[in-house]
Parts: sequence; structure tokens; C-alpha cells
Amino acid sequence: MNNLCADIGYNSILHAGEQLCGDHVEVVEQEDGSTVIVLADGLGSGVKASILSTLTSKIIATMMSEGLSVDECVRTIAGTLPVTKEHGVAYSTFTILHFIDGRRVNLIQYDNPHVILIRDGAPVAYPETETTIEGKKIYESSFYLRENDLFVAMSDGCPYASADNTYNYDWKESDIAEFMAEMSMTDYTAKALSSLLVNVCKRYYGGSPRDDATAVVVRMRPRVQTNVLFGPPVNRDDTERMLNLFFSKKGKYIICGGTTASIAAQHLHKPLESDMEYDKVSGLPPTSTLEGVDLVTEGVLTMSRVLAYAKDYVEDNSRYEEWSMGHDGASQIAQMLFEEATDIDFFVGRAMNPAHQNPALPLSFNVKVSMVEEMSGYLRKMGKKVKISYF
Repeated sequence: MNNLCADIGYNSILHAGEQLCGDHVEVVEQEDGSTVIVLADGLGSGVKASILSTLTSKIIATMMSEGLSVDECVRTIAGTLPVTKEHGVAYSTFTILHFIDGRRVNLIQYDNPHVILIRDGAPVAYPETETTIEGKKIYESSFYLRENDLFVAMSDGCPYASADNTYNYDWKESDIAEFMAEMSMTDYTAKALSSLLVNVCKRYYGGSPRDDATAVVVRMRPRVQTNVLFGPPVNRDDTERMLNLFFSKKGKYIICGGTTASIAAQHLHKPLESDMEYDKVSGLPPTSTLEGVDLVTEGVLTMSRVLAYAKDYVEDNSRYEEWSMGHDGASQIAQMLFEEATDIDFFVGRAMNPAHQNPALPLSFNVKVSMVEEMSGYLRKMGKKVKISYF
């Protein structure tokens, strides 16, 4: 495995008047470090389209991750999907992006707008081979990756978006490619770029989309390790072991919690200095400074805010500006974990803080553990590699 990894982001807007999206994105991380991403677009919109696209994406992602061939995947889809009464066909288009070991990518495309590759700030062509499987014209590509390569996959609700029933020929695939090429020169994450693209489409629809529109953006970037220390250990005798392991890791360091920061300062033989004022905008406790540590924050209150940001991020990302522009502890943690980090190690001490326990819950319940477990789930959905060590 080389030092590149895939920063993955996707977002959708729904057909006006529908409760469910007819597009579906499935991401499967494989044990060998490879990633399979499937974008499926079900026929029509609403419940039926949602079922078609969900079945398609989940079946293909599972089969691809288990090493089955494209031919086997397509034949399985053709024989599995229900037939629509309106058209008499089992129909869902799909795009597959298979990133292998941070070195190569395989693209498999059926009837969706073709994946856009942006390299060095400009759209570039890539090799394609056309095959026919079960009467379906499939395009396959395979090539080596470069740092900062940007991939844009989309459903057909993105190009030609317009406010009436005619195609908008001023917003076709080539225009989207040029727009995203310009945006690729920014430091926006893949999630922010995907949100930006579908929001532009929504504007072209006049705020009332006539189709579901989904964008998947993948940026190849160097791996960045970030380590988070949260809470003192249950057994005080484990303190030095926990701190030695934490500071032996390469990368950036975040420490959450006043007691945790104090014992880290003693370990490093450095002074811990705190800003005594609460952040006026966020209302959160102040951050501190400790030589050798990138960020020191308060514990549970700050991490609770980060958890809320993480939940929003994997959904509609509506709070992006709040934390991406913020300077409080939670905003800084969100920036480091969501935007900068690719690999995150949590070192979690399970010592109880009585102030954080709910009397209605079992005595074994630990707030820090619960928060980190939930946080890790969201981070993995962002494509992060997460490891948790408890003490």
C-alpha cells in the first residue's frame, strides 16, 4: 500500500414532492485497504426507484468486494431486480469505482453520466473498453492514480438541470467538468465538493428538482495520522503506558479533558496554559496549550458538539460553515478529524467521572466510551480508518 487514500463524499437532492431518493450510494471498505463505491440510479423516482437503486448498489458492492467479476455482478443484477410494470424491465443504472491499494482505480459504468476525472486542475480523458453483458453496454476503465486526482460520479439528475421541462444545455457534463475543475483547486473536502455540486444543480432546477440528483466526489490525498487522547485510565498504573503509546504514534495529537491534559503535561514535563474565557460564539469551554500537542480541549461538552457535527456531516452537512469557520475547541477538532485526518487512533481512558453519569443508566455505562463508539461510526462513514484502544 502506498501513501495515498480516497477522500470520499456524496450528497443528493430529491425529486420535488418525494420522500425517498431514487439514487443510492454504497461504500464498502475491504480488509486489504481497497474501497468499492457504487452509485445506482433507480428508474423513475420515489419508493420504487429507491428500492431499485438500493438493491442494485448493495448487491454490486457486496459482490465486488468479494472478488466477483463484472459479468457475474451484472448478470446477478439482471436476474434479481424486480420488473417495473410501466417499462417491463428491471432497470437501474450504476457506476462503480473500485480503488485498489491507493494505486489503481477500476471504473465500471452503465448508463449513468460518465465519471469525470480531474487531474492537475483540468478534466482529462481516460481509457475505456466497451463490452456488452446481458444486452447492457458496459464501459470499463483501469489506470494508475496520482495524488490529488479528483473523480466526479453523478446520476443523470445533475447534467441538464433546469427549472422547466426542457434540458438546460448551458449545464451539461462538460460544463460540470469545468466547474469542478475550478473547484478542485480549493482545499474543500470531497463531501463539501459533492454538496456544492448538487446545490448548484438545485439552483438550476429553480429549487424544485424534476429528478433526483446525486454527486459522488473522490479525491486522492496523502494519508494523515491524527491521535486523540480522551480521559484518564481506569487503573492509574496504566497511565504511563497509555501516554507512552499515545505519544509514540506519528501524526497530530489532540487531548480532550482537563484531567487528561494535566497528566499529559506532567508526562511531558511541560506547562499547561489555559484560556480562561468560554468561547462567546459556541458557548464551549476554552482550549488550552501544551507544547508537543496540537490541540487541547475540554472533554465531554466539547466532544458532544463534535459528535453532533459528525452526525450532520454524514447526513446533509448543513452545519458545515458553523464548524469549518469556527475557532472553538469543537470546531478545531472537527476540522482536524473531518477535513485533515485520514487515519484516526483514539486512546480512551475509562475512568468514571460521576458528573457525567446518568443515574437511570447501568453503572457500567461510560459516557466517553459511548461517544467515541458513535463518533467512530460516523468517521468510518466519512472513509476514515479508525482504531480505538481502551485503558
